[in-house]
Amino acid sequence: LQKILILLQVTLSVVVGKTLMILFPNAMKRYILKMGEKSRMNQNPKFSYENWGPTFFSFKYLQFVLKVKWKRLEDEAHEGHPAPNTPVVTLAGEVCHILDFMKDNRPLILNFGSCT
Repeated sequence: LQKILILLQVTLSVVVGKTLMILFPNAMKRYILKMGEKSRMNQNPKFSYENWGPTFFSFKYLQFVLKVKWKRLEDEAHEGHPAPNTPVVTLAGEVCHILDFMKDNRPLILNFGSCT
C-alpha cells in the first residue's frame, strides 16, 4: 500500500512538473537552478543546466525517485525488530553494508556528526 501511495505521489509530481516545464520553461529553469544551488550541484563547473536540468520530470527521473523512495521503505528501523542492513560507502569508496562491520558478539556503535 505504501508503494502504491508513493507511486501516485511521485507520478503526480512528475506530471505537474513536466507540464509546468512545457508551459513556463523560463520559470521552471529558474526553479530548478535554485534547487541546484541548495544541493550545490551548480558549483561544479563541469555541470551546466543543459546537462542535467532537462532530465527533471522525465521518465528516468520518475524511475530513479521511485527506486530511492521504495528503498527507503526497506531501511526503516522499528523498535524490537532487527536493524536494517543499510548500504554505506567507506572513505575508500567501497560499497558495503552496516552489518558487515559487526565483529563476533561485540555491539556495533554508529556515531553521526558533522563539522561546519
